Amino acid sequence: MKAVVVGASLSGLMTGLALSRAGVDATILERVDEFPRTGASLGWVPEGRLERITGRKGGTRASVQTWTAVHARLRAAVDADPHIELRHNTYVRGVDQDDDGAWATTSNDEVVRGDVVIGADGHRSVVRRSVAPEHPNATFAGYVLWIGLIDESAIPARHRLPRDMNILRAEGNYLFGYPLPRQLGWGWFDASRNELLRETGCVVGNVVQHSLAAADIPEATLHQLGAEASELWPALWRDVILDCIERRAVIGTPIAEYVPDRLVRGRLALVGDAAHVPTPMTGSGFSASLDDAEALADAVAAGVLLEYEQRRLSAVRDMVQSGQQFSRSFAS
Repeated sequence: MKAVVVGASLSGLMTGLALSRAGVDATILERVDEFPRTGASLGWVPEGRLERITGRKGGTRASVQTWTAVHARLRAAVDADPHIELRHNTYVRGVDQDDDGAWATTSNDEVVRGDVVIGADGHRSVVRRSVAPEHPNATFAGYVLWIGLIDESAIPARHRLPRDMNILRAEGNYLFGYPLPRQLGWGWFDASRNELLRETGCVVGNVVQHSLAAADIPEATLHQLGAEASELWPALWRDVILDCIERRAVIGTPIAEYVPDRLVRGRLALVGDAAHVPTPMTGSGFSASLDDAEALADAVAAGVLLEYEQRRLSAVRDMVQSGQQFSRSFAS
């Protein structure tokens, strides 16, 4: 049994590891060479389960971890697994299937075949177009999440550093501040700059295209964010945000949402953000992707892929819809 996994972000790597553990060989195809380091974080990481799927101790019990750190742990486990082939710089432009198997076709017309093809290629999934052609796109939720990261050594000594996540609300804005190993991270939910997202091409129509990179944030917007941070947030987080703004170490991520109607079509299946896209406010995306990986591996090993959809569809629909209640209120 062989699976082709499209995408080597967190869900793709976890899916490859879960498949290998279930006795299924996996080829993972990733369009980029390496992922950039960002201030993105993962809340409520189930450390015990992460250790189980990687087979390695993580050395931390922090409830919040950086995306980069978790990805590095998964990548190391994948690289060490002889039953997983990871191929970078391989852009998949389409997938298809017949009675005998499924395949991914790359941008240079290479055909990579397997018994099943799994889409782990994020909220703009190519595989989703073939699994759910009637409902292919995640939709813009109506707000942006500004994120940043600062080394503890750069924080003025007058501040007492938090031990746990801080959740703050002020004048319709939400701020999440969280401690990381030797760093502090923050995420600021902002529903007032949708016009900027459209002007910069981050959102086209009702579909999120990409994040707003630090270099592309207008100077005027950075000044406005700095002024608002000074008014809205307590001294620690004000200074942390101002430092990130001064260093241009801020990224704007437009939030998308996707409620699936299906996860499987024949020999094709979806996991992670390709399958379901909740607002980060749910804090459930990573755990849900790990649940997907393990349930999918069980179904593939049993030879009944539809069992994966039967196990996961209702739960992930409920997860996304619960977050949509917040989004509709926040973005209105």
